[in-house]
Amino acid sequence: MSALVEISGLEKVYERGGSEVPVLRDLSLTIEAGEFVALMGPSGSGKSTLLNLIAGLDQPTSGRLRIGGHDIQDLTGPELDVWRNRSIGFVFQFYNLVPVLSAIENVELPLLLRSFSSRERRERAGAALRIVGLGHRFNHRPTELSGGEQQRVAIARALVTDPLLFLADEPTGDLDGDSADEILALMQLLNRESGKTFVMVTHDPRAAEAAGRLVQLEKGRLVSSAA
Repeated sequence: MSALVEISGLEKVYERGGSEVPVLRDLSLTIEAGEFVALMGPSGSGKSTLLNLIAGLDQPTSGRLRIGGHDIQDLTGPELDVWRNRSIGFVFQFYNLVPVLSAIENVELPLLLRSFSSRERRERAGAALRIVGLGHRFNHRPTELSGGEQQRVAIARALVTDPLLFLADEPTGDLDGDSADEILALMQLLNRESGKTFVMVTHDPRAAEAAGRLVQLEKGRLVSSAA
């Protein structure tokens, strides 16, 4: 394996009411290609901030953040948009599906920024839905799907661009136990069989057990990292 995410001396400070609020402090972390990493820690520990920085949705105050060979803090806005579309697959707690679109139309959305024909988009979206076990649900809207099925659609949407890195923010937080287990098993399968790299924020120790490595944050600092 080789380093996919390289973080060195990362700091993030927000200004609130004229005061500086440090969120991440001198954080260094390396994630290898093909790893499945769980980020855990109490509320306010900086987990979601770190995920947003890795995604290029926010900029660090200082430090180095290199992903797939790119120093992403050096990319301009348009360059960052292109990089994110090609490199990052997002999986959210509440799915973030468009309610008026069918499953396959939701999965096609990231491909609208590519130069694919409508036929190519449809074929790729269909293949992604089959991979997550929803080949029979192409034309169903989110309201016609269970929570677990909606999250599978969201994973297919993340998968369809063949990203370097999947970022999952509490992906089982809105699911019952059985559905959560199914989603975690699917993520493990994609990690194991397809070599996909996952970084998952979770509060659930059971979800963290699905990962190959647990990284714990506390008050913006890395306190442990272990397989």
